[in-house]
Amino acid sequence: MSASRLLFFGAVLAQSTAAQQAGPNLELSRPVRAWEFLPVVGQRAGLFGNETGRFEAWVYPLKIFRAFHLTFHIGGRALPAESLARTLTIHPESATLLYAGDSFRVKETLLVPVREPGAVILLEVETVEPLEVEAGFVGDFALEWPAGLGATFENWDTQLRAVAFGEETRKFAALVGSPTAEDAHLAYETNYSSADETSFRLGVTQKGRETKVLVIAASVTGREEAQKTYEHLSSSYEQLKRESAEYYSNYLADTVNLELPDKTLQQAYDWSRISQIQGLVANPYLGTGLVAGYRTSGVSQRPGFAWFFGRDSLWTSLALNAAGDYSTTRTALEFISKYQREDGKIPHEIAQSASLVSWFKDFPYPYVSADATPLFIIAMNDYVTQSGDAAFAREKWDNIWRAYQFLRSTYDERGFAQNAGIGHGWVEGGPLLPVKAEFYQSGLGVEALRALSGLAGFVGKDDVKKELADEFKRQQDALDVAFWSPKTNSYAFALDRNNQLVEEPSVLSTVPMWFGLANEAHAEAMITRLADADHETDWGMRIISSHASRYDGSGYHYGAVWPLFTGWASVGEYRYHRELPAYSNLRANALLAFDDSLGHFTEVLSGDYYQEFSTSSPHQIWSAAMVISPLLRGLFGLQADAQSHQITLSPHVPADWTSFAVRNVHMGAVRVGFQYRKTSDTITLETTRNGTGDCWVEFSPALSLRAKVVSVEMNGRSLPFRIQPNEEDQHLVLRFAVSGGPNSLVIRLKNDFGFAFANELPSLGSTSRSLRVISNSWNSVRNQLTVEVSGLAGMEYELGVWNPGQISSVEGAVLTKQGNIRIVMPVEMGADYLHHTIVIHFGKS
Repeated sequence: MSASRLLFFGAVLAQSTAAQQAGPNLELSRPVRAWEFLPVVGQRAGLFGNETGRFEAWVYPLKIFRAFHLTFHIGGRALPAESLARTLTIHPESATLLYAGDSFRVKETLLVPVREPGAVILLEVETVEPLEVEAGFVGDFALEWPAGLGATFENWDTQLRAVAFGEETRKFAALVGSPTAEDAHLAYETNYSSADETSFRLGVTQKGRETKVLVIAASVTGREEAQKTYEHLSSSYEQLKRESAEYYSNYLADTVNLELPDKTLQQAYDWSRISQIQGLVANPYLGTGLVAGYRTSGVSQRPGFAWFFGRDSLWTSLALNAAGDYSTTRTALEFISKYQREDGKIPHEIAQSASLVSWFKDFPYPYVSADATPLFIIAMNDYVTQSGDAAFAREKWDNIWRAYQFLRSTYDERGFAQNAGIGHGWVEGGPLLPVKAEFYQSGLGVEALRALSGLAGFVGKDDVKKELADEFKRQQDALDVAFWSPKTNSYAFALDRNNQLVEEPSVLSTVPMWFGLANEAHAEAMITRLADADHETDWGMRIISSHASRYDGSGYHYGAVWPLFTGWASVGEYRYHRELPAYSNLRANALLAFDDSLGHFTEVLSGDYYQEFSTSSPHQIWSAAMVISPLLRGLFGLQADAQSHQITLSPHVPADWTSFAVRNVHMGAVRVGFQYRKTSDTITLETTRNGTGDCWVEFSPALSLRAKVVSVEMNGRSLPFRIQPNEEDQHLVLRFAVSGGPNSLVIRLKNDFGFAFANELPSLGSTSRSLRVISNSWNSVRNQLTVEVSGLAGMEYELGVWNPGQISSVEGAVLTKQGNIRIVMPVEMGADYLHHTIVIHFGKS
């Protein structure tokens, strides 16, 4: 732990106050990476391409063109823009590419206004000699898969100076042009020759500076509406850009704000909220819901996963709720429930052109998953519990109950939700199949019982509530027994068709842990196994061990690393007090924001090398959610319960964090803010609130098992407390009402101790190098701590230490003058990752 990571709370507080006044810094910039995905999206349109400036345009559900590119004409030469792309700068509402030549530069800003069916491209030209920009593209006027338009055409509209796209029914239309466009050349095909590309020039800039504007607009109701949008974008793009920037700024201000001493993590959190809300799509035929992600379609009509997914939006909703965005969760639940099957099954995939084909009848995809159904019940309960919107539960009770009836129809003889004959759980294909029931799927089925019991209480069905609560308790115990393998001391991936354990330890077991379903001792053993280097890479969690016979690092469902898995693991590890592997997984996800598609979080990476799959959707919505949930639900243990008028804050703070703030926590009509500060012998929590209504806080910080609480005071008065220990740490549990004025909680303690390690991503294409903290255990008198680590043979690592003055000696490592623990891994021929044991001895208390 470097000295720069130890920030005193006074300096942090001063910086954070200034940051609050100015708002978060959302600009990201880097040199261009030609291969990286570049998305700019709104709710009705999107531009998808790469960082050289080649992209395709969509106005949902229409694809307008592909292979858009610029050419600079100067001094008798035609220079392709992609060869001159130098830097990329992004904001939530736009992306800017800087092209530079010997005597000119051009800034190309891609803007997709949040609620407009179109896009704008601004070209800021600066040149010392005459320069003309040419825009070229391949017209690809088509409906998103699987629908089709039939015969299409394009022509040049001299009045609008735009290429007009249409089809024979005159229902679908698009315009691409510029107020300065001229010298148009349209794609054509004859018996003797053809040209695929359409192009036009934007007029010569003689010398100096000039801004050119290119506009894209479309409609599913005809040319007239497309033209209105085209003219609106042409005349109002500056206002629309400001409004879009304000939309994202207001969104961040209205959801849970964080101030973290780890500024990289804080910026990743801000971008994860942006990236997540960019999954909200308004389709003119289907309504508004959450899509799964974005990628270029190329010559096809499938832009990544830019259609609506059930389980993706339901997992994402848990992050939306944690951040206080109840409105988007309600929108997503409304959308999904609208397409629920008559027998209660929840949809898996809904293409954006679903209403234009016989999607729900003739295609195999709509209801192919089994896990969306229990997730719907779980997500509904989480939304209602946190938002207090019991009216929505009453309104949707029929949908909820039908989902439960379908779920019950999938039970096996022991009452577990199964996959065989029902639909896939997490795994959709590959050598891990076939199975009867995944632990993942059966765990969701059991959690759905608890969720439905809660929902029954909200709608006044107390008899149903009790019956389901009793069933949940029975099935929770039975679930652990059914999937735990004493032979391997781990949870099995699944049960096979003969009810035998498929004894393949998998990160999927952390989903039942997320919900607290696992036996504590079993969870301990499983997390220890998952924390080792064969499961955990520097960039996240493999689905199974790299030592497994079924493993393949390029296997989509049998070896790859998904940020989704990594987020599951982090929340589950925090739930069972394993903060060090949890924090490593949280950072692995968060740092992706700055290393792949800038500001976004990819779908899937190789299990062997730090490299996203060539088929990955680089802007995946639930991957963004898996930064938010591990931070808020995991690290901060943040949970609102509107019915109980209570907010729980149960943080596992990294040992080197001396301060943090969590603001704008929503609980009914109340908004609550927390400011935390720590010294070697005190913890201070300042709590503020606004809004009306009762509000209670349960504050339960994790402390070292060695720590002793001396006193607790609230506003100068003694406050009752209790200590809740576990195998890893102990929690000081406090409950207090939050009044309108400042509420100051002061905890005095001694002998608190901890160590910290902040992992980093490796270079692209590299293998793992970072340290793994696999386990730690105290002796009974708390004067000896044994730490098991795994590291690369011959590598040197340092653990930062909180209160190092307590240490009397260290075995297996060195205590540095700075108070850190330096570990030198042994050198062993042919070895990769090795295990190493450190024993820390403490002096008298």
